[in-house]
Amino acid sequence: MSDRASSGFLSVTELRDDIAAGRIDTVLLAIADMQGRLQGKRLSARYFLDEVLQHGSEGCNYLLAVDVDMNTVPGYAMSSWERGYGDFVMKPDLSTLRRVPWHEGTALVMADLAWEGGAEVTASPRQILRRQLARLQERGLAAYVGTELEFVIYDDTYEDAWRRAYRDLTPANLYNVDYSLLGTGRVEKLLRRIRREMEGAGLYVESAKGECNLGQHEIAFRYAEALATCDNHVIYKTGAKEIAAQEGRSITFMAKPNQREGNSCHIHISLRSVDGDPVMAGEGPYGMSQLGAGFVAGQLAAMRELTLLYAPNINSYKRFVPGSFAPTALKWGVDNRTCSLRLVGHGLSLRVENRVPGGDVNPYLAVAGLIAAGLHGIDAELPLEDPYAGNAYASGAERVPATLREALAVFEGSKLAKEAFGEDVVEHYANNARVELAAFDAAVTDWEMFRGFERM
Repeated sequence: MSDRASSGFLSVTELRDDIAAGRIDTVLLAIADMQGRLQGKRLSARYFLDEVLQHGSEGCNYLLAVDVDMNTVPGYAMSSWERGYGDFVMKPDLSTLRRVPWHEGTALVMADLAWEGGAEVTASPRQILRRQLARLQERGLAAYVGTELEFVIYDDTYEDAWRRAYRDLTPANLYNVDYSLLGTGRVEKLLRRIRREMEGAGLYVESAKGECNLGQHEIAFRYAEALATCDNHVIYKTGAKEIAAQEGRSITFMAKPNQREGNSCHIHISLRSVDGDPVMAGEGPYGMSQLGAGFVAGQLAAMRELTLLYAPNINSYKRFVPGSFAPTALKWGVDNRTCSLRLVGHGLSLRVENRVPGGDVNPYLAVAGLIAAGLHGIDAELPLEDPYAGNAYASGAERVPATLREALAVFEGSKLAKEAFGEDVVEHYANNARVELAAFDAAVTDWEMFRGFERM
């Protein structure tokens, strides 16, 4: 990714040249909202250069205070009817400026959020992660992250799926295609287009493979510095949906779209010095340094308190089923996929994989949680328990929260979360969970109708 020009990234000079030559006419100014979705504006490229490049652009601050349906909801201190739903400023981060191959004549740039006057918007997911990265940098450390994001492909369009109330959809594969080259070959036209166009947007593609659910696949990207990986993650997620729609198909990253295996988003994280030297590896047990062992111990110790950041929705918790490759037990193991934390690699590649998040995760919040938990373990010099070598589903160990309601309760009461992120941020995302729970509690579901319409 060092050769920005050939990898899809743009300098401002290159953008000017492309605009002058008529190759680019639109610039997307994007933020990541609470759900990890891209929100923002399509700007005239000329206007971006003349005005937004220097001064940013305004956006309604309700973008960080609505539910997934964009309904205004109560309980947020930073944005409400009482506060008038004013604006914050979207300030472009020019290091993220890149081409968008799946839209003609288009570039994209991620933005950070500030209030008028310059104060940062503390509840912005991207800035929550930035503050945790700053804590690492104070210690001479940097985080490197890779996310493995699974999805299910359907032969139905998004509009058809909506009109059919998401019933009787046709998955792109009708049997388990885990590692099957035949299975991926059936959808290679779509997978190849996603891979190639993500390369054109600056992402470093590693591979594509089939997964267990019907029509389920994964495209893996090379690890990068934590903020870059999270930016790539949200751009890929939006772009893959848009490309699928252009091909007359739909894909979902829902954590649990049906009764079969859910969509995971395993997050791999390692630490290095700011000079690039590995610091998790060492001469200790399992190839870890004392710092590495503390980092893993902290993640394990804080897992329940921070699960809300890894599993943010009601549907997220339906993945956690024994024998499903989604974890239930708070255990770590060496290359053990039944545990919540899996240690893999050695030396420079030594890293810990958190297997709790699903495809619906907001990567900025999740990675911020991993760093905060790891720093807690390092600073408190927490001892690391022995790795679990067997089937962790049968370990009898304390388990990952089973519901969003349980995760919310431990998150709200977490001293670690309040110290790491600030009480305002904890309250903001706790309110988001309360809003989701209230909406779900008020809904009459298909399950209730089938169960009770005639027989009760």
